[in-house]
Amino acid sequence: MLGFIALAIITLTWLLRDYGQNTRPHQGIIYCSEGSPETFNPQIGTSSTTIDASTHQLYDRLVDVDNQGNITPGLAFKWSISRDQKSYRFKLRQGVNFHHTDFFRPTRTLNSEDVAFSFSRILDKEHPYHHVGGGQYPYFQSVGLDNLVMSVTTPDPFTVQFDLLRPDASFLTTLATDFAVILSAEYGEWLEKRRQQSYIDSRPIGTGPFSFATYRKDSYIKYRRHPAYWGPPAKLERLVFDITPAPSARLAKLITGECDVIALPSASEMTLLRKSEQIKLNLQTGLNVGYLAFNTQHPPFDDARVRRAIAHAIDRERLLAAVYFGTATLANSVLPPVSWAYNDALPVLDYDPETARELLQEAGLEQGFSFELWAPPVPRVYNPSPLKMAQLIKADLKKVGITAEIVSYDWQTFRRHLQAGRHDATLLGWMADTADPDNFFRPLLTCQALSYGTNRAQWCDFEFDRLLNSALETPSRIQRKAYYSDAQKIISEQLPIFPIAHALRFQAYRKGITGMDLNPYGGIRFADAERN
Repeated sequence: MLGFIALAIITLTWLLRDYGQNTRPHQGIIYCSEGSPETFNPQIGTSSTTIDASTHQLYDRLVDVDNQGNITPGLAFKWSISRDQKSYRFKLRQGVNFHHTDFFRPTRTLNSEDVAFSFSRILDKEHPYHHVGGGQYPYFQSVGLDNLVMSVTTPDPFTVQFDLLRPDASFLTTLATDFAVILSAEYGEWLEKRRQQSYIDSRPIGTGPFSFATYRKDSYIKYRRHPAYWGPPAKLERLVFDITPAPSARLAKLITGECDVIALPSASEMTLLRKSEQIKLNLQTGLNVGYLAFNTQHPPFDDARVRRAIAHAIDRERLLAAVYFGTATLANSVLPPVSWAYNDALPVLDYDPETARELLQEAGLEQGFSFELWAPPVPRVYNPSPLKMAQLIKADLKKVGITAEIVSYDWQTFRRHLQAGRHDATLLGWMADTADPDNFFRPLLTCQALSYGTNRAQWCDFEFDRLLNSALETPSRIQRKAYYSDAQKIISEQLPIFPIAHALRFQAYRKGITGMDLNPYGGIRFADAERN
């Protein structure tokens, strides 16, 4: 611990070198984050590390979602929907300024061309920016946006219209997700002339409360307040992400004051954090799920009996006690019980090693087998200690004759290999971006998601997809819930992923920091944070 504290003090010195020692106490905050973002454009990534570093700091969306799950105005101050539910027209705010940075100076404010540019990049394979960054837009492609939106048009400079091929009850919530950020078309044109198109994702220009200053991979990210922000200006002049992968190092920096806020405090640290007079701890019900995904394309996980055997062999109550320390509830569905579409009639998969052995015998694997169990190298909201969980699962499976070899990589390599489908089984999870249940199902388990690397189970069931599509075609919540209940039954029977826990979301920061209210959806926000 003393070594981490000494390192923290040295790190603080050079982090503040550019800002000046006298500016930090009143005008800046240092946030100890858990890792480096894959990109500064959330359109092309789905990791929470990327979301935290980009979405709510650098960008805005057409619409937002409040803490109750209601859609609220964003860059669009009003909208209308046609009677056939297939046309959405948005009226944009006027006078919204893009960031002025050391590397780009915009000459105009936001208009409809920026919205069309942002979505055409995703939807149009012939768009000059579609293939920049690899041509993958995982969230949007997994929910089938490219097969839903027929056109994006600009009737006038402050009006944007989306025409859909069919009604979709989740379309507005899709536009409110952390991925649906609005980019600058003028910046895109400027970069294209200089043949520097890749900078659009690594040297970002947005309309958000902070602008991008500098970034050193695996070290820090620095932001400045956007003085011409269209909404209430950020209270902080400076914001620093101090990239600190080790949870113990983040805790040490928080205790010594080297960090003001930390990412993903360990559940095992809750008692220490609660006792500290200098630290505040926020907890909130989490709209998330931690799960074990089976690669159903890899034998023997192509057999539902084997998947069910492993589920019965895992003592989830022990996982809750040893990994979450009472900060999670047992999961019986991908959806948390607080969701309006939750099916509370699903059978519970109890810890039952004897049933596990019987299922293995039925599958012809009474002698057991070996497989690779992949575990993320960093804690996540839905799993505070993946490697520890993997070790406990390994011990449980050994009791029924199954040998699990634990595999891990650095975070970016881990995600790249997952997307390529190299895993046998992996511990992962999902955190909701909106209150719509489709946000849980479609990115994780549809055939569409299989093509874009977010379906970690490599599972495709046409009846499951049909139910989800039917749920989107009706505005009736009662009917939608019926479809989603049937979809949950299929997951429970086939078990492509085994839900483990719904974790509480918590956040630790030093007293004197205010405006850090937890948002149940998506990433961390610093627009309202301040130091008192």
